[in-house]
Amino acid sequence: MRSNSVLVSALAGTALLATSCGGGDERVAQGDTVPPTGSSARSSAPAKRPPAKQPIILAFGGDTHFEGGLRSRLANPSTALGPITGTLRRADLSMVNLETAITTGGTPAPGKEFTFRAPATAFTALRASGVDVVSMANNHGMDYMESGLSDSLRAIKRSRFPTVGIGRNADEAYKPYRVTVKGNRLAIIGATQVLDDHLISAWTATDAKGGLASAKNVGRMVQAVREARRGSDAVIVHLHWGGELEACPLPRQQQLAKELIAAGADVIVGGHAHIPLGSGYLQGRYVNYGLGNFVFYSANGQTANSGVLLLRLQGRKVTKAVWKPARISGGLPQPLTGAAATAELNRWNGLRRCTGLTATP
Repeated sequence: MRSNSVLVSALAGTALLATSCGGGDERVAQGDTVPPTGSSARSSAPAKRPPAKQPIILAFGGDTHFEGGLRSRLANPSTALGPITGTLRRADLSMVNLETAITTGGTPAPGKEFTFRAPATAFTALRASGVDVVSMANNHGMDYMESGLSDSLRAIKRSRFPTVGIGRNADEAYKPYRVTVKGNRLAIIGATQVLDDHLISAWTATDAKGGLASAKNVGRMVQAVREARRGSDAVIVHLHWGGELEACPLPRQQQLAKELIAAGADVIVGGHAHIPLGSGYLQGRYVNYGLGNFVFYSANGQTANSGVLLLRLQGRKVTKAVWKPARISGGLPQPLTGAAATAELNRWNGLRRCTGLTATP
């Protein structure tokens, strides 16, 4: 496993170099100000070419909330996610699944055994921990129903924290977050294929009401990816999908992955199973079927297997992929080292066997 250990170091080292050198991490979100390019600018100085695209490191963690004993960690935002924070900060862009409503009020969704919520300071902690964008399209994103949704949207607006998969209407819920990182124009979409049957109607965003982006509507997902493809160098789709504790992807996951790749998706990642699933290449694009738990109060046994997926993206292609394994203790992912890391990495690579994915493009 020496080559994999070297690859992890190389990826982490590349990201560290990119973010620690002055001016090295050029990240411009949609709506940010850019230098003038009109005639007055041209008259005073020669026109500058757009910065050359550089390879970037993406980091993805799984299901995250601040329920139970994790709530108190919000008091110290910079350490809220524990020792895994360094891995997230070293990447050029980090993303997790925020599996909770952002509210302190609301009415719990009827018929649900577990409902999750967290105060708006969750966004402060995520930002301080190196997380750059989250998806709230999952089966807990509206756990406190319409009033919880209103609170969540208000917190997103006030914090200006990049959040996908949720909105005041369908257009907003399916809208990509667009950001330029080292010259790479990224478009990131979030949606859920998992919703409780009796809540599908209430939770799904439509033209007339707010809610979550639903991947059950395949046509709408294909449309969202095609729209994101325009004006982007790479399209990333984050999905809440699969079956709980199912170690292999469901047929509907595999079918959706094919359709979204055909529509223009370059990276598809996600989770819901509470355990890691296999990752690899499909038709030259990268697919992850399950990131597992990440910051999760009840993780134990097999649901405590965790980690960070690191992808080196060059243009539209993932040129390197590394799973950095961790084990959840006290609700927080603790990075594994030495023999424990090697054994878990071997096990994780074996998960690919039932996915139809390949280890290389």
